[in-house]
Amino acid sequence: MILDLQFKIKNNPNYTKYLRENSYWYKILNRYPEQFTKFEEEVKEKYQLRTTDRISKALDTFEMVTSILSTLKN
Repeated sequence: MILDLQFKIKNNPNYTKYLRENSYWYKILNRYPEQFTKFEEEVKEKYQLRTTDRISKALDTFEMVTSILSTLKN
């Protein structure tokens, strides 16, 4: 595996965890380092790190707080 990829994986705990859970990625990244972007996308999808996921979580939290406040108000 390219040294640069090794550093990226080592410095990001989500990458390391996902790589351990899905070991087939070792072979893919060794043979095709250009697939790292696909690997990153899978990690973000699995751990819900995409921007849309973060917005969704924030909206859910806001809705929950709003419903709690409306319940307490009544």
